[in-house]
Amino acid sequence: MEGPLDHNAASNNHSWNDHMKTMKTVCAIAIALTLGATGTPALAAGAAAAPAEKTVQFQQIRNATAKISYAGKTFLLDPLLAKKGAYPGFDGTFRSERRNPLVELPMPAPDVLAGVDAVIVSHTHLDHWDGGNNGFIPKGIPLFVQHEADAKIIRAQGFTDVRILGENTLFEGVKLTRTGGQHGTDEMYRKTRIAEFLGTAMGIVLQAPGAKTVYVVGDTIWRSEVDQTLAKFKPDVVVLNAGNARLVGYTGSIIMGKDDVLHAAQAVPNATIVASHMDAINHMTLSRKELREHVRQHGIQDRVRIPADGEMLKF
Repeated sequence: MEGPLDHNAASNNHSWNDHMKTMKTVCAIAIALTLGATGTPALAAGAAAAPAEKTVQFQQIRNATAKISYAGKTFLLDPLLAKKGAYPGFDGTFRSERRNPLVELPMPAPDVLAGVDAVIVSHTHLDHWDGGNNGFIPKGIPLFVQHEADAKIIRAQGFTDVRILGENTLFEGVKLTRTGGQHGTDEMYRKTRIAEFLGTAMGIVLQAPGAKTVYVVGDTIWRSEVDQTLAKFKPDVVVLNAGNARLVGYTGSIIMGKDDVLHAAQAVPNATIVASHMDAINHMTLSRKELREHVRQHGIQDRVRIPADGEMLKF
């Protein structure tokens, strides 16, 4: 049986518990108001604020020319800015009688340069760089190239801030990495004249905290260097030059084609594939229309983007 003292002790205990609950509630409210006043978000114990993922934008311009907006910076890739038909077709390639580019830019050239922070030139073939033939690109803009030979060519055209891209090149918070490949088959490279014509070309990986990793594969066929880059960087977006460009008298392509698009989709099943470098130069043999049908037949249309000239993609 409960005595008077026991009853009083129990009552006091209940009062004390109620008091403590009230004090905890008041303290919690006070802390929340203080944090709100200082602009500091209230976080649960042990929780950390996840950084907001930065949107990556890829705008197809024409051929291999593209604008990549990445971690607050905009890069112009492989600018070919001439008017339709300005240059003769490439000798020794398919349909060399056709003049390049085959189509006009989707916008005026000055608009292509709007907002650009730096230029990346994967190699100096005319369909990837004609900056020495026009006055659209500012001479002092930061311009990244694959090696000293290309830097020498572009500096001789009056550009003053030409930088060689390496394995850990930083540009205002964006990490750029040069990747390898081969701009044609082994058979082609056994011929000195053809090897000199094809030369070397680089790919580029873009990385930044909170941004998706982008791999621009460049003018190469599928080789071990591509497999190694995919394995090392695990890119979220892979840009393929997929026009299946051909030389007369040789089997095989000097860049990638429709089967390589399928290969890429299988090799990096969580990545989005972007197909570029089509419908603009005389020796391209794969059209966007044909590639769309190939992609549809293999059921990967949700993962492969084939942008029209001027189209903007966001990731």
